[in-house]
Formats: sequence, C-alpha cells, structure tokens
Amino acid sequence: MFPRDEFDWRIAKAHAAMDAAGVDLLLIDSGELLAWLTGYTVSETMYRAALLPRQGSPWFVLRELDETPCRHRTWIEDVIGFADTDDPCQAVADSIRARGFAAARIGADVDGYGFSAGTAARLASQLPTARFIPLSGISDSLRWIKSPREIAVLADAAAIADEAMLAIAQTIRAGMSTRDAAALAAATFLQAGADTGETGPIVRASGSHEFLHGAFRNELLAAGDILHTELIPRIGGYGARLMRPLHIGKPDAALTDTAARIIALQDEQIGAMKPGAIARDVDAIVRSGLLKSGLRPRYDNVTAYTLGLYTRTPRTSDFSRVFLPMEEWPLEEGMVFHVYATANRLGFSETVVVTPQGGKRLTSTERRLFVAG
Repeated sequence: MFPRDEFDWRIAKAHAAMDAAGVDLLLIDSGELLAWLTGYTVSETMYRAALLPRQGSPWFVLRELDETPCRHRTWIEDVIGFADTDDPCQAVADSIRARGFAAARIGADVDGYGFSAGTAARLASQLPTARFIPLSGISDSLRWIKSPREIAVLADAAAIADEAMLAIAQTIRAGMSTRDAAALAAATFLQAGADTGETGPIVRASGSHEFLHGAFRNELLAAGDILHTELIPRIGGYGARLMRPLHIGKPDAALTDTAARIIALQDEQIGAMKPGAIARDVDAIVRSGLLKSGLRPRYDNVTAYTLGLYTRTPRTSDFSRVFLPMEEWPLEEGMVFHVYATANRLGFSETVVVTPQGGKRLTSTERRLFVAG
C-alpha cells in the first residue's frame, strides 16, 4: 500500500526509540507493528517476529507456509521460514545468534500481546547472554502519529462508512430488521472496496450506553425504536468508525433536543482537539457537559480512543491513548481518534484527526438524528 520512503520514515521513528532506550535490536511481534514496520503481518498460529537492528539489515522469521506471501508484501529481503515441526522461538533465537546479536540488548514490548510470559521465558533461555530491555507499549506508541499517507487511507475508509450510513438511512423502515441494516452495510463495504464486510454493532438501542457493545440479533424494528449503527470499514487494515442513530417514525421534541445537545457538546470537543491540548481537558467537554445537563446519570466510559491500523490482533479497539479524566498526555498533530458520545439511546461518533486548527472530521455524514419514513 505504501512506497519505500514511507517505511523509511517509520524505520527512522523506530531507530530513534531504540537510541533513546539504548538497545541494539528491536523484537517486533505484535500484528499491528509488524504490518506498520514491515508491510506484512500474519496470525500468531505459530510465533513469528521481525528483528530490526540499530545497525545493519533487518530480517523476518516465520512459518515456511507464510514465507512466500511475506516476500511478496515486505520490503525486507532476509526472510527465514521454519518448518511446522520446528520450535518457533528456537528459530528466532537461532537467527539472532547467526547474525551476531547473541549478547545484544534486545528491546521488546513487554506489554504487547505477542510477547507472552511463555515466549519471553523461552527466548531468554535460548539467548542466555542477551539482555531483554522492556519497551512497554512501543508497538502502539510508534504508530500514534499518522503520516499524511496513512491519513489519506483513513479518509478513504471514512468515505465508505459515510456511504454505508447513507444507504441505511435511505432504506431502513419499520418492519425491517437489524439484519437487513447489517446486510446493507456489509454489501456496501465490499462493493466500495473495504477489506471485509464486518460492520460493527447494529442493534436496537436501549439505555444510555449499554447498546454500544450490544450482541447482534435479528430484531424487527417498530415505531419508536432507535437503530444504533456503528460502522467500522477498513482499507489495508486502516479502520475508520462512525455512529449514527436512526429513529423509526417521527421522534418527539425531547429526543430531538437531546440529539442536538449531544452533537453540540461533541462539536465543541472536536474543535478543542488541537496539538498541545491535554486529553483530560478535551474529555471533560463531553463528559462534564452531559453529566451537568442531566442527560447521563454517570459517564464512566471513554469519550475517544485511538484509531489507525487493525490487523491480526486480539483487540477490536486500540485503547493505548484514550480520553478519560485521569489522562494527562498532550494531543499531537496527526493523531487520529474515534470520538463518541451517547445518552438516552442516542450515539454519535466520528473519525477525527488532530490538526493545528482543531479536530478535522474524516467522516462527513450529516450530524443529526436520522428518521425513517
């Protein structure tokens, strides 16, 4: 998806982090960081890793079955395949010794899901003179700030979300089902170029926020129901997200007013998403606003979380950077977030990139409570 100079920029970021930690070799084993830094990733059916030295050429170690697709996708020339009868950790350790790093300071994301306690113990036992240096969270932090090319891909994914949301808003009526809406979204995703037809939760809304992770059921929609739609299309693993509510039949004035108040607070929050703004302060705009207005009796969930690359990973969302009252980190230009607010069965969200002028929406669907005719 990206030219070599994009990867050169990413390699330079990784090298800078390695310099700061004083490590000789970076062990890369999370799905997202593998894809981001090498151009290729694969599931952890068997352990696999790429190794990036501070000086010299990197290499990739993985199953022989995955060696050919890896060579087709990565810029790395040194790709080592091991048989399914081999010990994957032994293969990685052997490659490290063979390249002269047996006694190196090896940086590893000790909080990453790829570097389990068992994996760490096996690698340490096979490399007794190496020193493993904890680089907690590096699999995420290297990717927080998006390049212009990444933002362009996210914008393309956002456009697919907009297209699917419009199709649902124009089609769904009383007597149709949540499955009808999901099928329409999935078909739009695939026809428009998304990686898959996975849609995100499309459910009949209830409560103040409980519907956000509602289990999908084939429910018929009747007058007075609200269809909550969250769309999560991905292109090359880069995922945009968008939420809108659709009311079946004409809503009452109170519900329309609630929607307007949620949107106004969220608009203010998006406008405050400038470089240097502190996450807790940006979070407070929506959290405190909805609590003070009485629209939410409690607001315990995040109001935004990181968006970007989702690949072979056990996580459906990236919470390495979130908006919560205790978060004191500053926003930086090029960060991208899923910004969302909910109350009274209504949920609104956008894909937003941080710019010097404030948050810029990559999703462009009209910000209102949709009404089915």
